[in-house]
Order: sequence, then structure tokens, then C-alpha cells
Amino acid sequence: MASGLGRRTDRSARATSRDYANPRRPLGLRIGSALLRPVLPRILPPIEPDALLDAAAAAEGRDDDERDVIGARLEVLTDAIRAEARLSVFGTLATAIRLLGLLRARIRHQAMLTNHPDILDVEVVRPIVVTGLQRTGTTLLQRLLAADPRVRGLRSWEAIAPVPPLAGRDTRPRQARVSQQALRYIAPDFFAVHPVEWDAPEEDVLLLDQTLLSTVAESTLRVPSFAAWLRTQDQAPAYAMERELLQSLWWHEPALEHEDRRVARWVLKTPHHLEFLDDLLAEFPDAVVVHTHRDPLTTVASFSSMIAHGRGVMSDHIDPYEVGAEWLATTSRMVRNAMATRERVGHDRFVDVDYDDLLADPVGVVARILGRAGLATTDASRAAIAGRRETSGQHRYGRHVYALSDFGITEDDVRDAFGDYRQAFGFAR
Repeated sequence: MASGLGRRTDRSARATSRDYANPRRPLGLRIGSALLRPVLPRILPPIEPDALLDAAAAAEGRDDDERDVIGARLEVLTDAIRAEARLSVFGTLATAIRLLGLLRARIRHQAMLTNHPDILDVEVVRPIVVTGLQRTGTTLLQRLLAADPRVRGLRSWEAIAPVPPLAGRDTRPRQARVSQQALRYIAPDFFAVHPVEWDAPEEDVLLLDQTLLSTVAESTLRVPSFAAWLRTQDQAPAYAMERELLQSLWWHEPALEHEDRRVARWVLKTPHHLEFLDDLLAEFPDAVVVHTHRDPLTTVASFSSMIAHGRGVMSDHIDPYEVGAEWLATTSRMVRNAMATRERVGHDRFVDVDYDDLLADPVGVVARILGRAGLATTDASRAAIAGRRETSGQHRYGRHVYALSDFGITEDDVRDAFGDYRQAFGFAR
């Protein structure tokens, strides 16, 4: 029921909790939260637009070039957080740190382009973009593809903080390692569902989030008003920002020779793209889009569990039935949008990958995708892919257990919501 990469640990026998309304809290976190509560307002800015923007500007020594634009989006998000998210002490701390870091990265990115305009000369060529419903093998497939030395995955520490400091030591990898250890301690159940490993490939939705036009917030917090607002917004600025960040990350790669810096070959992945394929293809018209598939009768329960565990990191108030209803509607809408785009641009524009086929023949699946990207499979790439597959394994941080009934959903609800999709890809049988 869970997938991922890495060595097994002695936690493999422990099952994740299904008591979503009562998230597990280590004793140290409970004590730390009690100590933090009275001092939190003195160590971090409040989760309000002007306070966060001022703090970011003060830390970086300059203001955001698009302060009015990002401030308007930030106001929608922070209003939703204060009214709806019901953050815990730790959730308040983590959210303020994340938003402040995002705003600071934006300012550094703008300065970086001013100082090094040749960053924008980097050509992002035929990116391989993995997307599909959550829990359909997108993470596994991205990591297998990124094992090929001719392409590059987005590392977790880069996704979290995509812009290096303008001066001084780059501490982003170390900070990401600390964050991984902290999350594993604070939320072992979430780590069992979706381990966030500091140096492994990560979702590029975090790059889109630099514009605050992404589904990151609704995936980690209860912010329904922000989620509804997001669907009314033009996604073009988010994908334009992603291109710039991919150019910058490639330009900063120290292992590359000078000429290699001119052409970027990326492997990206996030379910976010499924709902916004038109915007993705408008910005990256030569993208090789890989669409992963698995029966929603399994994925809906698994992803609802992931959302509930994730929100349980940030809040003490989780309603699993609310989570189930929200994400059944959201994921079915994602699929409808994707199918509409596929009908419009042609199904041959996509590489379809069935979850069971990926598990049965990962090297063959990866070779097929690389071929569509114009990359012949070599002995070296086969060995790298097979080696990465050998280190794959379920349950290395615990067994992920879940059921539709945990979220007030029946199998008939899923069949009704995904009828056309399940029929089109053979799951209805």
C-alpha cells in the first residue's frame, strides 16, 4: 500500500494510525509546543501579508519586485489560514517559516537574474514530466528515470529552497537534512506514507509555489477558500516562474561543464500538473508528459490517508470525513480536466504507464519513456535504473494502512466519481 525508495528499517513492522482525528504527538513535541506558545509571537512575524513581506525584505536587504502581486495572493492565503486552518503551535511555526523562506527565495531569484542574466539563456529541452493521480507510482517512476545520468531530477533540498544565498555558505542541503530528521520524529506516520528525503527527487509543485499559485497549501493545510480561489487564477505565471527556476538550478549545477550549462534535461513530477496540462504544455510545448494510472478504488483511500496524516502534522483538528469528501471531488475534477486536455491535443501526446506494469517491468517502462524523449537506453542507464530499483522497497518507515470507510467513502462513490476514467483505462473491469 505504500511505495518509495530506500533501505528498510526496524520501523517496518509498525502500521500507521487510522485514528486521523487524533494525530500522534511525541512527548518532546508536546513539551516543546507548550514552551513555544508564549514566545512564538516574538520570534517570528505573524502570518499576515505585510509582516511577512517586510520580514523577507529586511532579511534580504531589498524588496520583492512584484510585492503588490505576491502580496495580493498572500492575502488570500493568509486569510484562509487564519480563518480555516486551525493550526497547532508547531503548525504556526512551520507555516510562518515556510512562507518567509518562500518570500526570501523570490527576492534572491530576482537579484540572481539581475546579476546573471545569462541564466535565461539556458534552454530547457524536452523535459520528462511525470503526472497522474496521487499514489499511482509517480514518485517511484520519477526516481527511476532520474537514475539515468543523462537527465536530472529536482532534489528535495532544491525544491524546498530553489535559490542559493547571494553570498556566503550554501546551507540548504544541511537545513534539508535537519528538516527530514525533524519531520520523521514529529510525524512518523506521515513519513511512512510519503517520506521526504533531503537528497531524493522531489515534486516540482514546490517551484510553482514560488508564485503562491499551487496546490501545496491545500495539500498540507485546511484552506478551502484558498483552494476555490486558486481554480479561478491564471496558472501561466506559475509555469513561467518554474521555467526560470529550472534554468537557474541547471546554471548553478557545479558538476556541469560550461557547454552543458546551455541545455537542461529535467525529469519532473507532480500530480498538480494533471489539472493544469494546458498551462504545462503552453510553457513546455516539447515536454514528454508521462501519465501514470492506478485504480482510484485504491488511490482515493491512500491519498485521503496521506492528506489526513499531512494535515495532522500542522493541526490538532482533523475531520477524516471532510478530507475524504474534499479530495474525492478534487481528484475526480483533476482527472476530468486531464481527459479534456487529452481529447483536445491528442492521446498520442502522452506516454501512459500502468502502475502494475511499472512494478512488473520498471526497466522496460523507463526505456520506453526515455525513447520518447529521444534518449536510447544504454547499458549504463539500464544498470543505473536497475540499481535504483534494487534499493526500492515498501514499508521502510512503516506500513501504510487505510480504507475508504475511514473517510466516509464507499466503492460506489468512487465508481460514480471516476466512471469515465475507469472505463477508459480498463479499471472498470
